Amino acid sequence: MKWKNNSRNQKISRHDRIQMKVWICVLGCLLLLFLFIGRLHVLLDHSEEPEPEPHISVVEKLSNVWIIEAGEDSLLLYRDGVEESYDYGTVEVSAGDDTKGSEMQLQLYQPEWGIREQVADVTLTDGCVTHVEVLTEKLHGIILSADEASVEVEGYGRLPLASDYRGYRIYNTLAMCSYKDLAFGYDFADLVMEDGEVCGILMVREETMDSIRVLIKTGDYAGNLHEKVVLSADTDFVIRYGASGQEAEELHTVGEEIVIDRASDYFAGERIEIQPTVLTGKILLKNVNRSQGVPGYRGHMELTLEPKGIAVVNEVSLEEYLYSVVPSEMPASYAEEALKAQAICARTYAYGHMQHAAYPGYGAHVDDSTSYQVYNNILEQESTTRAVKETHGQLLRTAQGGLAGTYYYSTSCGMGSDANVWKTAEAAEITYLKAEAINEAVMQEKLMLREQMAASQTGAESEYIGVSAKLNQGEALREEKAFADFITQTNSGDFEAEEGWYRWSYDVPKLSVEHIYEVIKKRYQANSNLVLTLKKEAYISEEPKEFTEIKKLYIAVRGSGGVADELVIETDQGTYKVISEHNIRYVLCDGESKVKRQNGSEVEMPNLLPSGFFVIETSKKNENVVGYKLVGGGFGHGVGMSQNGAKAMAKRGYSCEEILLFFYEDCKLESVY
Repeated sequence: MKWKNNSRNQKISRHDRIQMKVWICVLGCLLLLFLFIGRLHVLLDHSEEPEPEPHISVVEKLSNVWIIEAGEDSLLLYRDGVEESYDYGTVEVSAGDDTKGSEMQLQLYQPEWGIREQVADVTLTDGCVTHVEVLTEKLHGIILSADEASVEVEGYGRLPLASDYRGYRIYNTLAMCSYKDLAFGYDFADLVMEDGEVCGILMVREETMDSIRVLIKTGDYAGNLHEKVVLSADTDFVIRYGASGQEAEELHTVGEEIVIDRASDYFAGERIEIQPTVLTGKILLKNVNRSQGVPGYRGHMELTLEPKGIAVVNEVSLEEYLYSVVPSEMPASYAEEALKAQAICARTYAYGHMQHAAYPGYGAHVDDSTSYQVYNNILEQESTTRAVKETHGQLLRTAQGGLAGTYYYSTSCGMGSDANVWKTAEAAEITYLKAEAINEAVMQEKLMLREQMAASQTGAESEYIGVSAKLNQGEALREEKAFADFITQTNSGDFEAEEGWYRWSYDVPKLSVEHIYEVIKKRYQANSNLVLTLKKEAYISEEPKEFTEIKKLYIAVRGSGGVADELVIETDQGTYKVISEHNIRYVLCDGESKVKRQNGSEVEMPNLLPSGFFVIETSKKNENVVGYKLVGGGFGHGVGMSQNGAKAMAKRGYSCEEILLFFYEDCKLESVY
């Protein structure tokens, strides 16, 4: 077949060519338009770059800080116990004299020249100082009381305490303090004021304090507040009352009885003051009963109306306070050097609380119960008063210069313990209270060592350390057998070997499981960290479950000197660990059995065993503990000075200083005045 050349079929028509050109032009125009738009977008992107975000300054206000010094380039301040330094920042200031029309310019902030040792509010902008406002309003007066809401100042009344107040001790080493550190009854502090509130407490100085303020508890020591106060005096006396600046004064005659209840007109101001007209007069509190009968108080009384009763505070000189403390804490018949040692211990203990009050809300340093030192329970005695006078102002201080913790107790078992019995964080730092044998041999060793150290300047310290380790027998008695051998026999060389409490026994033939559970539960509620429950091979703090059977009862850990430290009780509902000699003495006291002393006398112990120095032997029936017997010794916690030990030492001719340095190692006597 042959193909024919058909020119008509191969040629494109004119109409088609025109239509094709039109489409090509349209596509070209679209391409150019697309390129133009793309170029325009690029140009716009480069010409309209986004503006940066405006800087937002971080502003912080430091309230009531202590300015140490304002230097040329930075501010040195003290905040929450730490020194901090901040550079000055830039601030806007007027460039001309007329601030309305003048321009503003940046300038490095500079606080008023010479600012130092002031309380101030400091503004930081981006971490730099941009404003300092010094708080210049201050007042000064005798501090009467303080709590978390207010400070009471003589002549000013109660001043509200700002929620963000700060306290600074500015004598000696700069340190933080609080309202609890104020010296009540003294004017040792300035108060910094702002908007009618105390925003700063400045403890300016620490001076000798010679008066103590004692909260007088109710007749049965059950409470701090009285429903009514019935008072008189053995001389004429004055009652002062009324609002600050408008006080009234009434004179009353000797023996006149005054009754003050919560509705009394005398409560027109913050407090009522009762004061004898002569320095030797005594105020009688007839609504308060003590062992001596109606107690008479030296010094003056202050009464304040509280929401739930009347607080009674006795302000008295420290030395006169001791006239009533020493006979209440140690029998007046004890040898003179023992009484003098007791007086120094009592003075040191009291002075420590004068520096750090126990009842700041009432403006009281201590109360008059066994919680601190028993005060005015026994009549003043000539022998104890003489002991106070002959040790006038003497305190016991540690080698570092601080007040010693002059703990004491009644009777030792021939061995003491250390401060770890109380399970406090500070106990490990109290190195002058050691578990040592309390006998003649140890006393002689200590005296010899002190003589050697005093006579020699070379080698004495190393020699002392070596022998001191030999003297420290307390650690060996942590082991159960060693302590059992010690406590089940007597040592005639022990200073208290003839005392009734030197050895004792306690027999509980039939224990009460219910009673033990109830006491454990109470001790857990008192301190949940000292009553633990065994869970998966570890003891944790968890409320004990009620149990009906006791499988085992034993001392698992002993402290230094052999004192019971951990008691384990295995029951049908779990295993429990009771920690601390105090808790163990509570748990194992059934409240019914009597303690039999080594002299054959029997003594009721309603709540607490005599000491934690004992071994325990249990009796069983059907694999359950049904009873136990304790063989122990001593009376009290065993830390510090044994009072009967001091008595025996004094009778053998040792001085009060030798007695004190036996029990409080490496300490020294100093006069506070």
